[in-house]
Amino acid sequence: MAELDTSSGGGHKKGPGVKKGKKLSTRVDLTPMVDLGFLLITFFIFTTTMSQPTALKLFLPDDKVTDEPNKAKESGVLTILMGADNHIYYYEGQLKPDGSNFLSASYNGENSIRDVILKKKADVRSRSRDTENPYKDFVVVIKPGAECNYKNLIDILDEMAINVVKKYALVDISDGESQLVKISDASSQTSASN
Repeated sequence: MAELDTSSGGGHKKGPGVKKGKKLSTRVDLTPMVDLGFLLITFFIFTTTMSQPTALKLFLPDDKVTDEPNKAKESGVLTILMGADNHIYYYEGQLKPDGSNFLSASYNGENSIRDVILKKKADVRSRSRDTENPYKDFVVVIKPGAECNYKNLIDILDEMAINVVKKYALVDISDGESQLVKISDASSQTSASN
């Protein structure tokens, strides 16, 4: 605790009969403050919340079992295929046998996948006769390839959230589409190296 030192300062008197006041020195004992500091540290350690894992919100379908599979109009379907090295491809409706509707996009910049999604949404809205829910026929099918990395998949799911796409599905890529992606990846790598 705090205490006062009342011992004489050892000074000399100046002149006869002059009384000099005692010098008092203070000394503060900080031992209880150390205890208080440790109590506060343990209090804050136990009461703080550790960082919560961040999760992406997914809209999942109901658990109702139906014999009828999910059907979508071909004019409202956009299929996104993801390849290696941040390459992304897409086609609208069904893939034509000659591959003429198989196109390439990027994650940002010119011809970005966001522009493709917004363009397709506008196209579906203009064709829709439903004024209450004009995007009910809009469905995005996401098909990550074997060479696609996790970051690209999260980027596409972020695009679904940013563009407010209510109906989308993660589907396994077919063998024909996988071969088409590999060929396109190889051609883009050779054109990039030249």
